[in-house]
Amino acid sequence: MSRGFGIIGTGVIAAIHADALALLPDARLVAVTDIAGATAGSFAAARGCVAEPDLDTLLARPDVEVVSVCVPSGLHAEVGVRAAKAGKHLVVEKPVDVTLEAADRLIEAARSAGVALTVISQHRFDAGLIEATRLLDEGALGRLVLGEASTKWYRGQGYYDSAPWRGTYAMDGGSLMNQGVHYVDLLRWCMGPVAEVTAVCSTQTHQIEVEDTSLAIIRFASGAVGTILSTTAVFPGFPQRLEITGTEGTVTIEDGRMAGCALRGATPPGASGTSGASGAAASDPAAVGVASHAAQIADLLAAVEEGREPAVGGADGRAALEIVLAVYESARSGRPVPIGARQ
Repeated sequence: MSRGFGIIGTGVIAAIHADALALLPDARLVAVTDIAGATAGSFAAARGCVAEPDLDTLLARPDVEVVSVCVPSGLHAEVGVRAAKAGKHLVVEKPVDVTLEAADRLIEAARSAGVALTVISQHRFDAGLIEATRLLDEGALGRLVLGEASTKWYRGQGYYDSAPWRGTYAMDGGSLMNQGVHYVDLLRWCMGPVAEVTAVCSTQTHQIEVEDTSLAIIRFASGAVGTILSTTAVFPGFPQRLEITGTEGTVTIEDGRMAGCALRGATPPGASGTSGASGAAASDPAAVGVASHAAQIADLLAAVEEGREPAVGGADGRAALEIVLAVYESARSGRPVPIGARQ
Protein backbone atom coordinates (compact mmCIF):
# COMPACT_ATOMS: atom_id res chain seq x y z
CA MET A 1 0.00 0.00 0.00
CA SER A 2 1.46 3.34 -1.06
CA ARG A 3 1.03 6.16 1.44
CA GLY A 4 0.99 9.83 0.59
CA PHE A 5 3.43 12.14 2.34
CA GLY A 6 3.47 15.85 2.99
CA ILE A 7 6.58 17.81 3.92
CA ILE A 8 6.16 20.79 6.24
CA GLY A 9 9.06 23.19 5.81
CA THR A 10 11.15 23.17 2.64
CA GLY A 11 14.58 24.13 3.96
CA VAL A 12 17.82 22.15 3.64
CA ILE A 13 16.69 18.97 5.40
CA ALA A 14 13.44 18.73 3.41
CA ALA A 15 15.41 17.71 0.33
CA ILE A 16 16.81 14.74 2.24
CA HIS A 17 13.28 13.63 3.15
CA ALA A 18 12.09 14.00 -0.43
CA ASP A 19 15.06 12.02 -1.76
CA ALA A 20 14.45 9.33 0.88
CA LEU A 21 10.79 9.04 -0.11
CA ALA A 22 11.82 8.62 -3.73
CA LEU A 23 13.67 5.45 -2.71
CA LEU A 24 10.60 3.85 -1.14
CA PRO A 25 8.10 2.05 -3.39
CA ASP A 26 5.32 2.34 -0.80
CA ALA A 27 5.65 6.11 -0.30
CA ARG A 28 4.96 9.08 -2.54
CA LEU A 29 5.41 12.80 -1.99
CA VAL A 30 2.05 14.49 -2.49
CA ALA A 31 2.41 18.04 -1.19
CA VAL A 32 4.67 20.49 0.63
CA THR A 33 4.16 23.77 2.41
CA ASP A 34 6.34 26.50 3.85
CA ILE A 35 5.74 29.99 5.24
CA ALA A 36 7.99 31.11 2.38
CA GLY A 37 5.58 30.40 -0.47
CA ALA A 38 8.11 30.94 -3.25
CA THR A 39 10.48 28.45 -1.66
CA ALA A 40 7.73 25.86 -1.37
CA GLY A 41 6.71 26.48 -4.97
CA SER A 42 10.22 25.93 -6.30
CA PHE A 43 10.63 22.82 -4.18
CA ALA A 44 7.31 21.38 -5.38
CA ALA A 45 8.09 22.12 -9.01
CA ALA A 46 11.40 20.30 -8.73
CA ARG A 47 9.76 17.31 -7.02
CA GLY A 48 6.60 17.02 -9.09
CA CYS A 49 4.20 17.60 -6.21
CA VAL A 50 1.82 20.32 -5.03
CA ALA A 51 2.78 23.38 -2.99
CA GLU A 52 -0.01 24.18 -0.56
CA PRO A 53 -0.39 27.77 0.67
CA ASP A 54 -0.49 26.90 4.38
CA LEU A 55 -0.35 24.12 6.93
CA ASP A 56 -4.11 23.78 7.36
CA THR A 57 -4.60 23.24 3.65
CA LEU A 58 -1.94 20.54 3.55
CA LEU A 59 -3.35 18.80 6.62
CA ALA A 60 -6.85 18.85 5.11
CA ARG A 61 -5.73 16.71 2.16
CA PRO A 62 -7.04 13.15 2.51
CA ASP A 63 -4.23 11.86 0.30
CA VAL A 64 -1.61 13.04 2.82
CA GLU A 65 -1.40 10.27 5.42
CA VAL A 66 2.08 10.98 6.80
CA VAL A 67 3.91 14.26 7.29
CA SER A 68 7.60 15.03 7.66
CA VAL A 69 8.06 17.92 10.07
CA CYS A 70 11.09 19.84 8.79
CA VAL A 71 10.51 23.24 10.39
CA PRO A 72 12.92 24.87 12.90
CA SER A 73 13.39 22.69 15.98
CA GLY A 74 11.50 24.99 18.33
CA LEU A 75 8.36 24.55 16.21
CA HIS A 76 8.39 20.75 16.00
CA ALA A 77 5.80 20.19 18.72
CA GLU A 78 3.55 23.03 17.61
CA VAL A 79 3.38 21.72 14.06
CA GLY A 80 3.43 18.06 15.04
CA VAL A 81 0.52 18.41 17.46
CA ARG A 82 -1.60 20.02 14.73
CA ALA A 83 -0.70 17.24 12.33
CA ALA A 84 -1.48 14.53 14.88
CA LYS A 85 -4.89 16.06 15.58
CA ALA A 86 -5.51 15.93 11.83
CA GLY A 87 -4.83 12.18 11.96
CA LYS A 88 -1.46 12.23 10.21
CA HIS A 89 1.41 9.90 11.12
CA LEU A 90 4.56 11.82 12.01
CA VAL A 91 8.18 11.85 10.92
CA VAL A 92 9.77 14.58 13.06
CA GLU A 93 13.29 15.80 12.39
CA LYS A 94 15.75 15.84 15.28
CA PRO A 95 15.64 17.02 17.97
CA VAL A 96 12.07 16.20 18.95
CA ASP A 97 11.84 19.86 20.13
CA VAL A 98 13.95 22.09 22.37
CA THR A 99 12.09 21.63 25.69
CA LEU A 100 10.80 18.58 27.51
CA GLU A 101 7.40 20.23 27.94
CA ALA A 102 7.07 20.56 24.17
CA ALA A 103 8.29 17.00 23.62
CA ASP A 104 5.69 15.70 26.08
CA ARG A 105 2.91 17.62 24.32
CA LEU A 106 3.87 16.09 21.00
CA ILE A 107 4.17 12.55 22.36
CA GLU A 108 0.79 12.83 24.10
CA ALA A 109 -0.86 14.28 21.00
CA ALA A 110 0.34 11.36 18.89
CA ARG A 111 -0.79 8.87 21.53
CA SER A 112 -4.22 10.47 21.88
CA ALA A 113 -4.73 10.59 18.12
CA GLY A 114 -3.55 7.02 17.62
CA VAL A 115 -0.92 8.03 15.07
CA ALA A 116 2.64 6.75 14.75
CA LEU A 117 5.52 9.07 15.68
CA THR A 118 9.16 8.62 14.80
CA VAL A 119 11.89 11.13 15.64
CA ILE A 120 14.72 11.11 13.13
CA SER A 121 17.78 9.30 14.40
CA GLN A 122 18.67 7.77 11.08
CA HIS A 123 22.14 6.67 12.14
CA ARG A 124 20.57 3.82 14.11
CA PHE A 125 19.97 2.33 10.66
CA ASP A 126 23.59 2.70 9.49
CA ALA A 127 25.37 -0.58 8.79
CA GLY A 128 28.06 -0.03 11.41
CA LEU A 129 25.54 0.67 14.15
CA ILE A 130 23.50 -2.40 13.26
CA GLU A 131 26.62 -4.54 13.54
CA ALA A 132 27.70 -2.87 16.80
CA THR A 133 24.33 -3.39 18.45
CA ARG A 134 24.36 -7.03 17.33
CA LEU A 135 27.66 -7.49 19.15
CA LEU A 136 26.26 -5.72 22.21
CA ASP A 137 23.13 -7.87 22.20
CA GLU A 138 25.27 -10.99 22.00
CA GLY A 139 27.42 -9.83 24.92
CA ALA A 140 30.56 -9.89 22.79
CA LEU A 141 31.92 -6.74 24.44
CA GLY A 142 31.32 -8.02 27.95
CA ARG A 143 30.33 -5.61 30.71
CA LEU A 144 30.26 -2.07 29.36
CA VAL A 145 32.90 0.24 30.77
CA LEU A 146 33.25 3.37 28.66
CA GLY A 147 31.30 5.11 25.89
CA GLU A 148 32.50 8.11 23.86
CA ALA A 149 30.52 10.20 21.38
CA SER A 150 32.28 12.88 19.36
CA THR A 151 30.94 15.36 16.80
CA LYS A 152 33.76 17.64 15.64
CA TRP A 153 32.22 19.55 12.79
CA TYR A 154 32.72 22.93 11.19
CA ARG A 155 30.09 25.52 10.36
CA GLY A 156 31.09 29.00 9.25
CA GLN A 157 29.33 32.10 10.51
CA GLY A 158 27.42 32.19 7.24
CA TYR A 159 25.61 28.99 8.24
CA TYR A 160 24.19 30.69 11.33
CA ASP A 161 23.49 33.92 9.47
CA SER A 162 21.52 32.06 6.78
CA ALA A 163 18.32 32.06 8.85
CA PRO A 164 17.32 34.13 11.90
CA TRP A 165 16.35 31.06 13.94
CA ARG A 166 19.75 29.39 13.68
CA GLY A 167 21.90 29.58 16.78
CA THR A 168 19.02 30.68 19.03
CA TYR A 169 17.81 29.11 22.27
CA ALA A 170 14.15 29.29 21.30
CA MET A 171 14.31 27.67 17.87
CA ASP A 172 17.59 25.82 17.45
CA GLY A 173 19.90 25.22 20.39
CA GLY A 174 23.63 24.96 20.02
CA SER A 175 26.02 22.43 18.49
CA LEU A 176 24.93 19.66 20.83
CA MET A 177 21.19 20.17 20.32
CA ASN A 178 21.47 20.46 16.54
CA GLN A 179 24.51 18.55 15.31
CA GLY A 180 25.54 16.36 18.25
CA VAL A 181 22.11 15.03 19.23
CA HIS A 182 22.39 12.13 16.76
CA TYR A 183 25.37 10.67 18.56
CA VAL A 184 23.88 11.46 21.96
CA ASP A 185 21.05 9.15 20.96
CA LEU A 186 23.45 6.49 19.68
CA LEU A 187 25.54 6.63 22.86
CA ARG A 188 22.47 6.13 25.03
CA TRP A 189 21.14 3.43 22.69
CA CYS A 190 24.36 1.44 23.05
CA MET A 191 25.27 2.20 26.68
CA GLY A 192 21.83 2.37 28.30
CA PRO A 193 20.13 5.05 30.41
CA VAL A 194 22.12 8.01 31.72
CA ALA A 195 22.14 8.71 35.47
CA GLU A 196 24.15 11.95 35.71
CA VAL A 197 25.79 14.60 33.56
CA THR A 198 28.62 17.05 34.34
CA ALA A 199 29.43 19.51 31.57
CA VAL A 200 30.99 22.70 30.28
CA CYS A 201 29.80 24.67 27.25
CA SER A 202 31.29 27.66 25.49
CA THR A 203 30.96 29.79 22.37
CA GLN A 204 34.39 29.76 20.78
CA THR A 205 34.26 31.09 17.22
CA HIS A 206 30.72 32.18 16.30
CA GLN A 207 28.49 35.16 16.94
CA ILE A 208 25.49 33.22 18.30
CA GLU A 209 23.61 33.15 21.59
CA VAL A 210 24.10 29.41 22.12
CA GLU A 211 27.19 27.26 22.51
CA ASP A 212 29.28 26.06 19.59
CA THR A 213 31.33 23.72 21.81
CA SER A 214 30.22 21.39 24.59
CA LEU A 215 31.93 18.69 26.60
CA ALA A 216 30.23 16.38 29.08
CA ILE A 217 31.18 13.56 31.43
CA ILE A 218 28.44 10.95 31.68
CA ARG A 219 27.62 8.43 34.38
CA PHE A 220 25.35 5.67 33.13
CA ALA A 221 22.82 3.83 35.27
CA SER A 222 24.85 0.64 34.70
CA GLY A 223 27.90 2.15 36.43
CA ALA A 224 29.77 2.73 33.16
CA VAL A 225 31.07 6.20 32.32
CA GLY A 226 31.44 8.19 29.13
CA THR A 227 32.02 11.47 27.36
CA ILE A 228 30.12 13.57 24.86
CA LEU A 229 31.92 16.16 22.73
CA SER A 230 30.11 18.34 20.21
CA THR A 231 31.34 21.38 18.33
CA THR A 232 30.86 23.32 15.11
CA ALA A 233 34.12 25.22 15.64
CA VAL A 234 36.66 22.64 14.43
CA PHE A 235 37.98 23.31 10.92
CA PRO A 236 37.67 21.58 8.52
CA GLY A 237 35.37 19.12 10.31
CA PHE A 238 35.89 15.44 11.05
CA PRO A 239 33.77 12.26 10.98
CA GLN A 240 31.32 11.72 13.80
CA ARG A 241 32.72 9.04 16.07
CA LEU A 242 31.24 6.60 18.57
CA GLU A 243 33.42 4.29 20.63
CA ILE A 244 32.03 1.63 22.94
CA THR A 245 34.35 -0.30 25.27
CA GLY A 246 33.54 -3.29 27.42
CA THR A 247 35.57 -5.73 29.42
CA GLU A 248 35.93 -7.95 26.34
CA GLY A 249 36.68 -5.41 23.62
CA THR A 250 35.98 -2.15 21.80
CA VAL A 251 34.03 -1.13 18.71
CA THR A 252 34.53 2.19 16.94
CA ILE A 253 32.01 3.77 14.56
CA GLU A 254 32.85 6.65 12.22
CA ASP A 255 30.06 8.24 10.18
CA GLY A 256 27.98 5.08 10.37
CA ARG A 257 30.81 2.72 9.40
CA MET A 258 32.43 0.30 11.81
CA ALA A 259 35.96 1.65 11.67
CA GLY A 260 37.38 -0.73 14.24
CA CYS A 261 36.48 -3.82 16.23
CA ALA A 262 38.91 -5.40 18.69
CA LEU A 263 37.63 -8.34 20.73
CA ARG A 264 39.41 -10.87 22.91
CA GLY A 265 38.35 -13.40 20.28
CA ALA A 266 38.71 -12.97 16.53
CA THR A 267 37.43 -9.79 14.84
CA PRO A 268 33.98 -10.70 13.49
CA PRO A 269 33.42 -10.87 9.72
CA GLY A 270 32.12 -7.67 8.20
CA ALA A 271 33.56 -5.44 10.91
CA SER A 272 34.70 -2.92 8.33
CA GLY A 273 31.04 -2.30 7.44
CA THR A 274 29.85 0.27 4.96
CA SER A 275 29.19 3.91 5.54
CA GLY A 276 25.60 5.02 5.97
CA ALA A 277 26.45 8.71 5.97
CA SER A 278 28.67 11.04 3.99
CA GLY A 279 31.73 12.42 5.78
CA ALA A 280 31.15 15.67 3.88
CA ALA A 281 28.42 16.52 6.42
CA ALA A 282 31.24 17.46 8.78
CA SER A 283 31.57 20.71 6.85
CA ASP A 284 28.41 20.89 4.72
CA PRO A 285 24.92 20.69 6.30
CA ALA A 286 23.38 19.66 2.98
CA ALA A 287 25.77 16.73 2.45
CA VAL A 288 23.71 14.10 4.24
CA GLY A 289 23.19 10.61 2.83
CA VAL A 290 19.57 9.58 2.29
CA ALA A 291 19.64 5.78 2.62
CA SER A 292 19.39 5.77 6.41
CA HIS A 293 16.58 8.35 6.37
CA ALA A 294 14.78 6.08 3.92
CA ALA A 295 15.30 3.09 6.21
CA GLN A 296 13.84 4.93 9.17
CA ILE A 297 10.82 6.14 7.20
CA ALA A 298 10.33 2.59 5.91
CA ASP A 299 10.31 1.40 9.51
CA LEU A 300 7.60 3.93 10.36
CA LEU A 301 5.47 2.67 7.47
CA ALA A 302 6.00 -0.93 8.59
CA ALA A 303 5.06 0.05 12.14
CA VAL A 304 1.79 1.54 10.90
CA GLU A 305 0.99 -1.63 8.93
CA GLU A 306 1.93 -3.92 11.81
CA GLY A 307 0.32 -1.89 14.57
CA ARG A 308 3.55 -1.49 16.55
CA GLU A 309 5.73 1.33 17.79
CA PRO A 310 8.40 2.60 15.38
CA ALA A 311 11.95 1.54 16.17
CA VAL A 312 12.76 5.14 17.13
CA GLY A 313 9.72 6.55 18.90
CA GLY A 314 8.87 9.74 20.69
CA ALA A 315 10.28 8.44 23.98
CA ASP A 316 13.66 7.90 22.32
CA GLY A 317 13.68 11.47 21.04
CA ARG A 318 12.72 12.72 24.49
CA ALA A 319 15.50 10.74 26.18
CA ALA A 320 18.15 12.24 23.90
CA LEU A 321 16.71 15.72 24.47
CA GLU A 322 16.79 15.22 28.23
CA ILE A 323 20.51 14.46 28.09
CA VAL A 324 21.20 17.55 25.96
CA LEU A 325 19.23 19.76 28.34
CA ALA A 326 21.07 18.26 31.32
CA VAL A 327 24.37 19.16 29.65
CA TYR A 328 23.17 22.74 29.26
CA GLU A 329 21.92 22.90 32.84
CA SER A 330 25.18 21.53 34.23
CA ALA A 331 27.20 24.02 32.17
CA ARG A 332 25.08 26.89 33.56
CA SER A 333 25.14 25.74 37.18
CA GLY A 334 28.63 24.29 37.38
CA ARG A 335 27.20 21.20 39.09
CA PRO A 336 26.37 17.61 38.13
CA VAL A 337 22.79 17.17 36.95
CA PRO A 338 20.87 13.93 37.54
CA ILE A 339 18.73 12.52 34.74
CA GLY A 340 15.05 11.78 35.40
CA ALA A 341 13.69 8.29 35.92
CA ARG A 342 11.74 8.41 32.61
CA GLN A 343 14.88 7.47 30.69
